[in-house]
Amino acid sequence: MATPVLSQAVPSATVSTDIPEDEYRMPIPPMVSGIAYPTVTRPEERANYLKAGFTFEPAYYDNLLPGEGTAPISDIGYSMRPSIALDLLTPRLHQTWTYSPGFTLYQRTSARNDVDQNASLQLQYRLTQHMTISGQDNFNKTSNVFNQSDSLLGEPISGSPPSSPADVIIPFADRLTNVANAVATYQFGINQMIGIGGTTSIYNFPDQAQFPGGYDSNSRGGSAFYTHRMYGTQFIGVIYQYIETLGHPPSGQIEIQTNAMFPFYTASLLQSRLSLSLAGGPQHYDLTASALPPANSWTPAVMTSLAWQGDRTAIVAMYSRTVTGAGGLIGVYNSTRAGTSARWHFARTWSGELGVQYLLYKNLTPEALSSTPGGHSFSLTASIDDQVTEHFGAKFGYGRLDEDYSSIAAISSDPNSDRWFISISYQFLRPLGR
Repeated sequence: MATPVLSQAVPSATVSTDIPEDEYRMPIPPMVSGIAYPTVTRPEERANYLKAGFTFEPAYYDNLLPGEGTAPISDIGYSMRPSIALDLLTPRLHQTWTYSPGFTLYQRTSARNDVDQNASLQLQYRLTQHMTISGQDNFNKTSNVFNQSDSLLGEPISGSPPSSPADVIIPFADRLTNVANAVATYQFGINQMIGIGGTTSIYNFPDQAQFPGGYDSNSRGGSAFYTHRMYGTQFIGVIYQYIETLGHPPSGQIEIQTNAMFPFYTASLLQSRLSLSLAGGPQHYDLTASALPPANSWTPAVMTSLAWQGDRTAIVAMYSRTVTGAGGLIGVYNSTRAGTSARWHFARTWSGELGVQYLLYKNLTPEALSSTPGGHSFSLTASIDDQVTEHFGAKFGYGRLDEDYSSIAAISSDPNSDRWFISISYQFLRPLGR
């Protein structure tokens, strides 16, 4: 026999408070996380592993020493790059450590032989059920911009507003950079989150003789945001950002302060394969320089980014227009950035990669327009690689850097640099915690 009965508890009481409630946990929006979009396909994405490898890469450079002489100086370089990476994932902590030194020897221009250093760290720690801390740090010491793991302009694509100025690039000058940011978030409701963040960056050229007309710069800043989940994986919110940039040219220090308020929309669609972010709002800048009168004004700023991660393709793209400083250029500038990176597996072991980035600077300081009007940088990298065996791979590729800055003597006479390369790599990967 069956007898109908009434429930003795309200529906909410059937959910234990000990359950982590991951189905209600809000992700940190790309607009505030500062973490670069993944540039690998879904089958290539891994967690909990130890990876080590070695790459040998001969390359031909058609303009190794821009700005030195009326004719480009070509050479062949040999790069050797060991690497190690560690990824650890637990229910509360995800950490990724990578380190890759580099050794570059040139066949004829031995005075430019050098040792490079690349290190990065990414952490995301869930302090409590509702509070998360995340951060990352990227350190780079190089004398050859073509040896960087990211784009030639050194900026991985993310969904966040630019937090540091992109310096004018001298392709084969000694350069030291460090960019770090951290974000703390608190989810105080099923559909509401707040957070604060901080960022700092250093751009240093140890040998100023290799960078005539340029100078060192550094920046620091903070941000605060609020976001609301409308439904599913779509969010709206607002972010406030403050950035202070200091430049150190021979004529005296330059200080640029920017304050911006960006309403934003971000979404993760198609089972998290597609990410989209849009933002725009007012930005105010203040310029203080010993060689220029003070300047300040309001200007609009916009940003958008997109990322697709499929089974055979991965594509990321971004566009932004903000006010910032630029190392090597005196004044404050309208900075327009656009970039894309794509990876495509077109056969079982064959894949291709393409990366394009563009920077455009227009001076907003009338007193400096004649001497430092601005300029542009364009970079292109393309390659085809074959994973010959489980451990061995080969790659053939091309890279180009095109810059136009009339006020920078190091690149104004012959600014274009091209590289053709072949690389042979060995990689060892061991899963952890399985």
